[in-house]
Amino acid sequence: MKKITFLISCLVITLIASAQKKIQPNILVIISDDHAYQAISAYGKNSLMQTPSIDRIANEGALFTKAYVNNSLCGPSRAAFLSGKFSHANGFKDNVVSNFNFNQDIFVKGLQTAGYQTAWVGKMHLGDSIPQGFDYYNILPGQGQYYNPDLIETGNVKKNYTGYISDVITNISENWLDQRDKSKPFCLVIGHKATHRNWMPDIQDLGKFDNINFKLPDNFYDDYSTRAAAQVQDMTIEKTLRIKQDLKMFDSKEELQNWWDYKRMTPEQREAFSAYYDKIYADFKQRNLKGKALTEWKYQRYLKDYLATAASLDRNIGHVLDYIDKNDLTKNTIVVYMSDQGFYMGEHGWFDKRFMYEESYRTPMVMRYPGVIKPGTKINDMIMNVDLAPTFLQIAGAPIYKNIHGQSFLPRLQNKKYQSRDAIYYHYYENGEHAVSPHFGVKTKRYKLIRFYNKVESWELFDLQTDPQEMKNIYGAKGTEKITADLKSRLLSFINEYKDEEAKTIFNKKI
Repeated sequence: MKKITFLISCLVITLIASAQKKIQPNILVIISDDHAYQAISAYGKNSLMQTPSIDRIANEGALFTKAYVNNSLCGPSRAAFLSGKFSHANGFKDNVVSNFNFNQDIFVKGLQTAGYQTAWVGKMHLGDSIPQGFDYYNILPGQGQYYNPDLIETGNVKKNYTGYISDVITNISENWLDQRDKSKPFCLVIGHKATHRNWMPDIQDLGKFDNINFKLPDNFYDDYSTRAAAQVQDMTIEKTLRIKQDLKMFDSKEELQNWWDYKRMTPEQREAFSAYYDKIYADFKQRNLKGKALTEWKYQRYLKDYLATAASLDRNIGHVLDYIDKNDLTKNTIVVYMSDQGFYMGEHGWFDKRFMYEESYRTPMVMRYPGVIKPGTKINDMIMNVDLAPTFLQIAGAPIYKNIHGQSFLPRLQNKKYQSRDAIYYHYYENGEHAVSPHFGVKTKRYKLIRFYNKVESWELFDLQTDPQEMKNIYGAKGTEKITADLKSRLLSFINEYKDEEAKTIFNKKI
């Protein structure tokens, strides 16, 4: 009798383990670089281009209309995504001196413990530490290159690949999916270089948007009259965008041939690249533009190259979705597409990111979760990049480690009881690049309070309901006393809750 009972117990344990294994979905996360929600057609009719593959994920799942980052910068955003913690806690604050400590808790380690096979392919940008938590990695050194890139594979093996970066990353990702241990669920992160500066399109996409004359944003000629930090930044299309490296307008063949990005190309790539940009340069020289005419020409060229670079990104996302379909993985695979932050498409006269203003603070995010998310869902709750780590751990049935700042939004996806965030925290640290002053702040559904420090010492307050473009700083204006006090209280509460000591010191400093 004891033997029969023992056998039954073993059978039950086996069946439970088998059932748990079956319900663990695969997790596929695609992270782009500097991709603006304004350039994604799922976000509305005013989008700058069509993105059918990203739209497909949204249409078959959910569109997040209020997804935000902790720190609008490439490396710090990825570090927060991996760790579920804000920059001061995970140790990766900027792209200059930070190096990610992989010894800390990150969600992929929890997934491994729960039986997942894990991989990261493409841009990681977390310093020169050897990645942990991944059974396989093949990542770009630093920012990587658009043409014929080098990648560093598991075991610190460096290899050069021929081709355009988005295609190369997709091919490596699909090869890993082919060769993985198919007895295990997988978590694959695909990190794209696109659409990072200097926006070099695939050869087949050169000129894709040349027949479009893009409308200037309403605040393109912003004078920053009430925003001291915005007045001293160095990220304008007018003054900062480089004619040569960014817009590819070189004065001579010799100068072009000495350009590092051009040197990496094959002869065939160089021929097509030169043929396209030589015509544009000849027209540019003939026009002899100055003043606003030159600035607006730069804006048009910036958008044409940026969007053409995004076209390859979207096409490759489509290839991966097709792979998932062809290999019968769709029903049991979560797909998330997101950027590491937002980006300026000429708003305020800018490109780049960094500021806590909406265009850079808010990031695009779409998610497909068959059987859980109803197709065509719109999620208007404020979600942060630090929330993905605990969400994935909960989905996998893995423990959520201590001291995590993110909160799982799985109950929201399941239409269960969920406490939506009514406010979110931000802290940007880098003090040099593009002359953007470090700052931290709090955002609620209606208001945003920001404290700038070091380069500029000031407070800013915006009513997003009456001023969605954040043009008028109303800090100190008559009638804002109560909302300012409430927001400062909420901001200090976040600082204390997250133990952000640098912010606490600055907060208490009188200006």
